Parts: sequence; structure tokens; C-alpha cells
Amino acid sequence: MQKIIVAVDGYSGCGKSTTAKAVANALHYTYIDTGAMYRAVTLYFHDHYIELNHKREVQRALDDINISFVYNEKLSRPETYLNGNNVEEEIRKMYISNNVSQVSALPEVRYALVAQQQKMGKRGGVVMDGRDIGTKVFPDAELKIFVTADINIRAQRRQQELLGKNQLVPFDEIVENLKMRDYIDSSRAESPLLKAVEAFELDTSYLSIDEQVEYVIHLATDKMLHKHRENSLLD
Repeated sequence: MQKIIVAVDGYSGCGKSTTAKAVANALHYTYIDTGAMYRAVTLYFHDHYIELNHKREVQRALDDINISFVYNEKLSRPETYLNGNNVEEEIRKMYISNNVSQVSALPEVRYALVAQQQKMGKRGGVVMDGRDIGTKVFPDAELKIFVTADINIRAQRRQQELLGKNQLVPFDEIVENLKMRDYIDSSRAESPLLKAVEAFELDTSYLSIDEQVEYVIHLATDKMLHKHRENSLLD
């Protein structure tokens, strides 16, 4: 079967990462969490007191950042490493969520990470989720999914996720954080969050994870068969 690129974009808290991971596992594809990459940069900037309005300082910091993913066999998931250190748990904390949209809006940050993401996925066989995968990183991706959900449901999911990590955050604070991130992600000048014209919209408000995964796998299988037929005609 011909390998394709599956680009999954959408708002924070819609379940796109969970769905993307499960789809990648089912297809035996590589999963790349671009959101984790921006969170790792945010953590580095926070820990090193990088001023976001100082372009040279930002660029110097980016030159010192190395992000990689290492598969954790015990947990059956890839984990994010920043300069050789496992930061998977730290980058999911609320103080990172409160700042990641501002960091990811910086052109210098996006240029650096988009280049890395394109290199990671250029051979296909990847499921990549983020905010601009289908519009900027891989505009020619064979399958594009745009994930959305009701904001109150998104906030409930995020609160449960944080509780599972022993982080108690008020519901209203999470709603405001999501609204702020939606606004920044959608209105930034560099690679704003947009639904690609050819993207399939997936509203996860009232769907189970299994239903979301089944929907994407069905579309992916159709795209893979189509690509196989096209290549067969060219041979």
C-alpha cells in the first residue's frame, strides 16, 4: 500500500493529538506531535528568560534547541526530548499552555520548526498534527483533517486531562485559556490556523475516540488506494 501524509489540524482540546496517535498506530505510521515541539521551545524560552520581542535573542536560543521524539516502550507512546532531556510531562503544564501561542506566533520560531517538520515527514508514512500542517507544512498532503469541537466540551476534556496529572485548574480559567489560544492561533500573521479548502472537517464534540479514529482511517485507506492506482497507471 502506498504511504501518504495525514495532516491533522484544529483547535486545542479537540482531541486531535489522541486521534492522530491512534491513527498512526493503526496504520503503522510515524506520529509527529508538532504542538509538543512548540511547547518545548516555550519551555526553553521560559527557563532561559528569553525576551520574545528581541529577535536576535530568540534566534540565538533557537540555534541552541534540539527537539526529538523517543518512543517509550512501557507507555507505548512517543515522548518529547529537549536537548536530550525528557520534557513530556513538563510541557503539558498550564504555565506552558498559557504561553505557547505567543511563542508559536513568532516568525523565527515557525520558520525553524516548520523546516524540521518538513524534513521529518518528507518520505510520507506520517501522521502529523498541529495548527498549520495542511496549509503550510505539507500543503500537498494527501489527506487533510480539520478538527473542531464545542469549547465547553474542550474545556471539560482539558480539565480531566490536567486532573489526571494532579493539576487542579478552575474550569473558567481553562475556557479563557482556550479562547485566548484560539484567537492568537487564528489571527497571527505567520501561518494562522485555517481550515484547508480540501480538508475534511471532524467535529469531535459528541464522538468517541474510536469513532474519530475509524473516520480518519476510512479516509486514509481511500487515499492510499487512490495513490496506489495512480502510481500503477504510471508504471
